[in-house]
Amino acid sequence: MRILHKSKKSLGQNFLLDKNIISKIVNIANISKEKTVVDIGAGQGSLTNEIALYEPKKILAIEKDKKLVAILNENFSQFDNVQIINKDILNTIKDLNRNKNVIVFGNLPYNISTKILTSLIMLKKWPPWYDILILMFQKEVADRILAKSKTKEFNRLSVLSNWRLDIKKHFDVSNNCFFPKPKISSTVLSFKPKKNNQYELKNPKSLETVTRILFSNRRKMINKNFNKLFRNNKSIANRLKINLKNRPEELSNDTFYNIAKVYEELFN
Repeated sequence: MRILHKSKKSLGQNFLLDKNIISKIVNIANISKEKTVVDIGAGQGSLTNEIALYEPKKILAIEKDKKLVAILNENFSQFDNVQIINKDILNTIKDLNRNKNVIVFGNLPYNISTKILTSLIMLKKWPPWYDILILMFQKEVADRILAKSKTKEFNRLSVLSNWRLDIKKHFDVSNNCFFPKPKISSTVLSFKPKKNNQYELKNPKSLETVTRILFSNRRKMINKNFNKLFRNNKSIANRLKINLKNRPEELSNDTFYNIAKVYEELFN
């Protein structure tokens, strides 16, 4: 398999080369011959190659960099079940819903990892087209996703992620496993869609709006932002039994979801 070692900083490229880690990541999912597998940011094809050993029905290897796509086409020219897609994943997500029973892997580019995750959460149709996401983030981002309410780390990414997904941390990955070597380590997380979500919204953007506004001054009391959100309707806080002297990190996930439901009721 031909390998290109030069990476593009502008695309946040750090190639995972450690074969043991690659094998551990692929083993998280149960890849059967009926499955479709998506590899986000396929890079030089190290993960794609490991996935191909399981002979799934179809592998969609998505890569934005044209030089890497040329290498992928060369490396996988003999594989009938591997399709190389030369696109930005953020412009491809809407096309992936044609597939079913999909396993998604991704060693996500550091600079757009949260955008990719948010796009996969904010789909209008739910349950989604994927069965499981197995994604690697820089450790700092993974910690934000895993952060719990009533901690200083609690943030809107955690609220959004936990809304529709069951999240599991699998393991950390040393920066020595990559080329070029990044300054920080990474973490592998998996996400399974919640099939029966008691906080389903007609428009997922309602929760995005609520979290963006309430977390915009995260170290201050929510009273001003809450009033801005509900246009000074004083009855909403009483209805939801919310203390407006709280800071956003003191609210639970469920509280944010209930706020979003009321916001949608009133303004959508």
